[in-house]
Amino acid sequence: MIVYESESLGNHHRLDSFDCGKDELNSWLVDSALHCNRSNTARTFVWVESGGSKAVAYYSLTAHLVEKGTMPSRLGRGSPEQCPAVLLARLALDKKLQGRGLGGVLLADALEQVVLAVRNVAARFLVVDALDGEAVAFYERYGFKRIPGDNRLFRKMSDITASLTT
Repeated sequence: MIVYESESLGNHHRLDSFDCGKDELNSWLVDSALHCNRSNTARTFVWVESGGSKAVAYYSLTAHLVEKGTMPSRLGRGSPEQCPAVLLARLALDKKLQGRGLGGVLLADALEQVVLAVRNVAARFLVVDALDGEAVAFYERYGFKRIPGDNRLFRKMSDITASLTT
């Protein structure tokens, strides 16, 4: 059984052969992820095989601010006009790993990182701007609520924390 380890992206990681089937996600990893890490605009984590350096999956997280008026009323109820949030900016799994149920495991890894961060820096929501309808359906399976007519989805941090501790 192959074990994948999650690591913060570094210069030693091999990114050139990563292919999740979505050009936008592939090129962002290769062209922008390291720069975003260095400039503290997004933090990217990669999965590598134990002892290896080749990225086979990744996700990126960044701080975010959500306007109350952009959220469904049931989510925004009781929130200030601007709510602190975390944006799950990217999440991708190499095609070689797709179809094995690892997408949910990768998402759980990202959620655990967010929960750890929110222990020290407050955020009320996790936000995802899904790339397409397929991605929207994926996130909805994991409890994210879609804004009607948009590919933006939300999930309360309190719900995420509760789901990971039970």
